[in-house]
Amino acid sequence: MKSRSDIIQVDRLECRISNYDWAFEKDRAQDILGHWRASTQRNPSLYDGRILLAQRIEADLSDAERVLRVDFFETSFSAFMAWRDFGWPDKTIFNCFSQAAVCAREGAFLLGEMGSDHSNAGAFYFPCGNPDLSDVRPSGAVDLRESLIRELREETGLEAREGQEARDWIIVFDGQRAACIRRFDWPVAHTALKKRVDAFLAAQSQPELSGVVFLKDPAALEQISLPPFMKIYLHSAFRSAAGMNFRSVQYKLPSVT
Repeated sequence: MKSRSDIIQVDRLECRISNYDWAFEKDRAQDILGHWRASTQRNPSLYDGRILLAQRIEADLSDAERVLRVDFFETSFSAFMAWRDFGWPDKTIFNCFSQAAVCAREGAFLLGEMGSDHSNAGAFYFPCGNPDLSDVRPSGAVDLRESLIRELREETGLEAREGQEARDWIIVFDGQRAACIRRFDWPVAHTALKKRVDAFLAAQSQPELSGVVFLKDPAALEQISLPPFMKIYLHSAFRSAAGMNFRSVQYKLPSVT
């Protein structure tokens, strides 16, 4: 497992579902229920579906092929939300998910603002979501690539096949989060992409995003609400665009205690 805030590059993901008895979910069931009731009173749109969290993450960077191996388990969204909002009390568990980093022709990245019915309303992210049971294949493999393709389509109306997909994954470790980011370069200007996504959102009765912005200036990262792992990736991407090799970039936040 990497340090508390770090970034690495891998060639592929090797993810699977596993049987795991999460002590936090069992031992703090009443706390989870109370937190969920309070959360749904504030935001009735929240849904307590089944999602996947990671109970083991291992980065194998020793061979020619760099691999991230992840063992997932099934849990409830309410348990995840309580674990997150209580300050990640179980440090053996990780919120591992995939994101699509859509980059327009001139180097501007698409960021979506979470809608009012989202548990992170107002924050900006790449299109993403927690993996769920629909990402589990009959073999037991968990397909994070298909997860991000689905989220990109559902949140923006964009089809991943329209962009040029990177061959590698950038993994950002930020405390208990592990963001698996795949870049997609679109051969059109950001203004055209924004117009298309705006039209898609306007046609939705309940869009997941309240809007999108495009960023290509590192200074703009401090002007919107971005989680730390997003800042880590974007700082590194902008440095890479300036001629730095992504493998050499190590942009670290202060250690989490």
